[in-house]
Amino acid sequence: MQVAKNSVVTLKYTVTDPDGAVVDEGQEALVYLHGGYEDIFPKIEEALEGKGLNETVRVTLQPDEAFGEYDEELVQIEARDDLPEELEVGMELEGGPEDAEDEDDVILYRVTEINDDKVVLDGNHPLAGQALIFVCTVTAVRPATPGELARGNANDADSGD
Repeated sequence: MQVAKNSVVTLKYTVTDPDGAVVDEGQEALVYLHGGYEDIFPKIEEALEGKGLNETVRVTLQPDEAFGEYDEELVQIEARDDLPEELEVGMELEGGPEDAEDEDDVILYRVTEINDDKVVLDGNHPLAGQALIFVCTVTAVRPATPGELARGNANDADSGD
């Protein structure tokens, strides 16, 4: 079987930056529903179309094709007293507009710096602004189940639907 719309694709992959530094070793296989379901970046999905078992593709993603450009407006400096007492660099905190009614309005901020009375929070994805090289090999392809098609994503947990 070849990769086509409404197939579930399993990939072995690695992601590096343009200098070859590993960004994601792909410890676990990536399983996604192929065909415009937004389970994987569109440029990768396009490169995989028609590929078969054990075929490999290499795709270079520019920031706007991956995690977006780095947005300085998503960096905030907050008063230390306004944040949880237990705080360390790398920790993630949810935030967003006070009138947010929707989950989509919530931003995940990473603590990037802690000073005596100020904390720097960054709402950008850690890979925002970076070009990425995605190399993957197709390790399995199967037709999607009716349940996967109804949900719009692949899910190994319910192989019975």
